[in-house]
Amino acid sequence: MDTKIYSQEGKEVGKIALPASLFGVAWNADLVHEVVVGMQANARTSAAHTKGRGEVRGGGKKPWRQKGTGRARHGSTRSPIWVGGGVAHGPRNEKDYSVKLNRKVRAKALAITLSKKYSEAEIILVDSLALETPKTATAKAILTALAKGANQESLARKRKNAAVIVLPARHEATEKSFRNFGNIEVVQAKDVNPVDLLTYKYVVVVDPKSAIDILEKRVGTTTAKQA
Repeated sequence: MDTKIYSQEGKEVGKIALPASLFGVAWNADLVHEVVVGMQANARTSAAHTKGRGEVRGGGKKPWRQKGTGRARHGSTRSPIWVGGGVAHGPRNEKDYSVKLNRKVRAKALAITLSKKYSEAEIILVDSLALETPKTATAKAILTALAKGANQESLARKRKNAAVIVLPARHEATEKSFRNFGNIEVVQAKDVNPVDLLTYKYVVVVDPKSAIDILEKRVGTTTAKQA
């Protein structure tokens, strides 16, 4: 599974043998769906919240006497049928949407998703991104050069969810350089997940030897060999 490595100028500078255990795993839609839905559920927060009749202000006094008025009997103006009363069966912020995902299942889904991206030629390997200072113009030039060199023109033209850039370690200048791109996400190899990989069309892996070593440790396999 020899794959080309490009420089940030879009020129081929070498090849790397990618591990089949990370980039040659058969597609399993059910497992990936389970992990993606589970991760989205775990990231969900309960923001919507309504107050019941026991939480709204007021209503301590009976509106009118029980009998003799000709009106329906009421015990409190905070009843859900009154304006300003509590809400019946409304959303509550204490609801927990999280689900349990086993570590091995998450690791397998990561390998499956990477393999899917590799089979569809949507993984681009870059030897390094030498950005010493944050500069959006430089980041744009790098994207254009990589798109041309890897023969993936849509990398530079796609307006939404174009690529996720995977770094072996945090690099502040690179992160800031791509921050102004609404269609680019920068993550570390230790944090990348199937949701990120499936959200964006291309996966740009920087310093593939180091990044793949980190990914392999997460999946539990051996290291790649660079030519």
